[in-house]
Amino acid sequence: QVQLVESGGGLVQAGGSLRLSCTASGRTFSRNNVGWFRQAPGKERELAVTMNWTGGTYYTDSVKGRFTISRDNAKNTVYLQMNNLKPEDTGVYYCALREIGRNSGWDYWGQGTQVTVSS
Repeated sequence: QVQLVESGGGLVQAGGSLRLSCTASGRTFSRNNVGWFRQAPGKERELAVTMNWTGGTYYTDSVKGRFTISRDNAKNTVYLQMNNLKPEDTGVYYCALREIGRNSGWDYWGQGTQVTVSS
């Protein structure tokens, strides 16, 4: 069973930066697609960014140019560098992992880490 643990959230002023980490345990994830999602208060969870196992990335428009996803397969960890944060980036951030061979859906989720951006 894969477990994902996020860390790195916190309170930051608008324009500031945070780096989130998500570490997987249970097995290596070098051939899995990974993603970061976020859920703002009162809103549904939304996709922010993904990275496939070959390194290809997708960024939703609202985070392009500000967020960067990366992974260290040796550490079983995926990162989300968030720069120039805005109040609308506030929410709980979740990492997710997709099982090898699946083309859609996310099979494992972390517990989430809170990001709060003050204006």
